Amino acid sequence: MTSMLLALATALAFACAYIPFLNLPFGGGFTVASMLPIVIIAYMYGTRWGLVSAAVYSFIQLAFGAFTGGGYVISLFTVGSDDFMGYGAAVWICLIDYIIAYTLLGFGGIFRNKLKKAPALVLGTVVALSLRYLAHIVSGYIFFGAWADWFFSQEGFYRIGETILSTFSGNLLGIIYSIFYNGLYMIPEIVITAVAAGIVSAIPQIKKYN
Repeated sequence: MTSMLLALATALAFACAYIPFLNLPFGGGFTVASMLPIVIIAYMYGTRWGLVSAAVYSFIQLAFGAFTGGGYVISLFTVGSDDFMGYGAAVWICLIDYIIAYTLLGFGGIFRNKLKKAPALVLGTVVALSLRYLAHIVSGYIFFGAWADWFFSQEGFYRIGETILSTFSGNLLGIIYSIFYNGLYMIPEIVITAVAAGIVSAIPQIKKYN
């Protein structure tokens, strides 16, 4: 069952990577509940096995990052590319944005023995994906916070960007930028996946195993 769910998560992520309007121009994008199968694994088999499965999935995502979307991961290690910030930064970005962020999905089963199936899946989804969101916020602040002034000065923000730039500066502005940018795809992802979790909780085959 674990292998089937990992395959399903991989297939959903792969398909969504090629749907333009689901992906942001500077990295990140939301999917059609592609991470729900990982949450289901954690619910069915517990957090320990969920973390192991999520870690496997994180390396799959790292491979996707290398060979889809213009080879973003490869560009991080390519001297002269727009994404190159040094090999040390590239390693840390891969670690935080891929390995840690996706492994945290293994916490999707933390409510399996505390709540009934539907609320356990829904709340587990919210917690797991929020932890992934937090990992991206940390990475975005550390490595991409310098883009904050440029980002909020772009057309389309109207007075929101102007207000943010006049209110925040320095490190705080970098944090606001990372929360805002990563929230553009992670918040819809959390909502979509939580709703999907509530729907699939009615499937009898999704149950706890010891």
